[in-house]
Amino acid sequence: MNATQEQLKLKLAQALVAAFGADYTEVDPILVTASNPKFGDFQANVALSLSKKLGMQPRAIASAIVEKLDISDICEPPEIAGPGFINLKLQTSYLEAQLNAIKADSRLGVPTAKNPQKEIVDFSSPNIAKEMHVGHLRSTIIGDCIARILEFRGHDVLRLNHVGDWGTQFGMLITHLVDTYPDIGLMETSLGNYLHGDINIGDLVEFYREAKKKFDNDEEFRERSRQAVVNLQSEKEPFTTAAWTLICQASRKEFKEIYDRLDIKLEERGESSYNRDLPKVVEDLEASGLLVENQGAKCVFLDGFTNREGEPLPLIVQKFDGGYNYATTDLAALRYRIQEDQAKRIIYVTDEGQANHFSQFLQVAKKANWIPDDVKIVHVPFGLVLGEDGKKFKTRSGDTVRLRDLLDEAVSRTRADLEARLKEEGREETEEFINNVANVVGISAVKYADLSQNRTSNYVFSYDKMLSLKGNTAPYMIYAYVRTQGISREGNIDFANLGDNAKIVLREDTEFTLAKHLLQLDEVIGEVEQDLLPNRLCDYLYNLSDKFNKFYENCPVLKSEEPVRTSRLMLCDLTARTLEKGLDLLGIKVLERM
Repeated sequence: MNATQEQLKLKLAQALVAAFGADYTEVDPILVTASNPKFGDFQANVALSLSKKLGMQPRAIASAIVEKLDISDICEPPEIAGPGFINLKLQTSYLEAQLNAIKADSRLGVPTAKNPQKEIVDFSSPNIAKEMHVGHLRSTIIGDCIARILEFRGHDVLRLNHVGDWGTQFGMLITHLVDTYPDIGLMETSLGNYLHGDINIGDLVEFYREAKKKFDNDEEFRERSRQAVVNLQSEKEPFTTAAWTLICQASRKEFKEIYDRLDIKLEERGESSYNRDLPKVVEDLEASGLLVENQGAKCVFLDGFTNREGEPLPLIVQKFDGGYNYATTDLAALRYRIQEDQAKRIIYVTDEGQANHFSQFLQVAKKANWIPDDVKIVHVPFGLVLGEDGKKFKTRSGDTVRLRDLLDEAVSRTRADLEARLKEEGREETEEFINNVANVVGISAVKYADLSQNRTSNYVFSYDKMLSLKGNTAPYMIYAYVRTQGISREGNIDFANLGDNAKIVLREDTEFTLAKHLLQLDEVIGEVEQDLLPNRLCDYLYNLSDKFNKFYENCPVLKSEEPVRTSRLMLCDLTARTLEKGLDLLGIKVLERM
């Protein structure tokens, strides 16, 4: 709470030492938010935990702590309740001072990190020549939100898109390209090699399906595809490299359209980026004595992993034919991110189904001593997107839902709802207004529905729920912001010019409730920075919207007398700015009207 909780913890810790000696320097005061506001704002429960150690009754311990506790500049006199709870209530003057301080702060009282560092967020990561589908939704949205929060805290964030742009499938794609366009040729320029001829891949996904069908049914095609892979991996065949580049570029164009719609910024560094590092990974693991040859393959046997027969499970680093696995690429990428990028925290945002994979290759990296003590590797797992039938989200025909179609449907439904509401209200709006609101609300609804769930759980995808103007949804959040701007329009108020000497004064219960919640933004962002759970921020914003609506319903704003009128206008403005900043950190835009 604008560092309030941190200050109180420090003062309680000092009181503990003053009361019982230096042996209690490291004791946690166990300060928590009060469960019932009528007892105060915070509650310290440390007295109960020390009773046995000190051989004293908890109330006596609490009294000794309170006697040494100096918080007169923050709280009302502490009260001891029950068996020994220390209840703390913030002073009105303290709350007003904190609010008046953050209203002039563009960061709303949220400090930058004390020790900013290089952090990498690895997210989205679709496969070249395949469409982005609902399975990419959570990684893309969650990863972007985490990156935004880390950037806001002042960290140097590298947003990496580890796309699948390497491997066996490219052999069949390149071979199918040659068969489909027999007149294809290679042209050399000062900028490199590129293919020329009448080439129009068109639907790349359909192109992939055709290549896969031939690969599965035609031995001669399959053999030529394998040779194309060898040529590609050797990087000595200009034609193969140029064909691979063409296919990747066609796919990137499709990805960019999705990323632009979602307002996602990423730096692509695909699997191919580490191709030349793979032999070195094997060489170094061999030198460390970790590699074991097993059925012609080079492996590292893992602790805690066994096969169906109960035998130790190996992680294959190099296949019997000299090829490499996905794990080899991940090991090379990890080393590069530590040694070259100098990252201190590396965050992987993938589905929970990859948890074993991360446990396995990270175990190898640790055994090889590739991860320094000051580097933290974090797997951020997430659950499945389910349909309303509780099963994996599919189309009616049973196909995987394309991300493009999912977004289109959300926007289309939002537009239909908006047009119906405009007709009912007798409002006329321009086509530009309708298109903008439909796109902002539709895309935001999809994002918020995902982020508002605990990422470790599966969640049910429901257009009706996510587009509702009621409940914990993006439309509800955006509408709360719109309401604050409506006050500005109705009263012809410029929130930025309410007067340099204007102050926030708190009188009504709903004002106090709103004020205290506004001051918790930094605490919430600090929590998300550490635990990487965006739903905490969603919960905060939902509660903020709810508390603002109750304040607005109970406390007249424009019709109040001064200085209460200006004070309440400033509370409205602080709420609007907090909503706007919080939603921006979720990757969600606000609207002035909707």
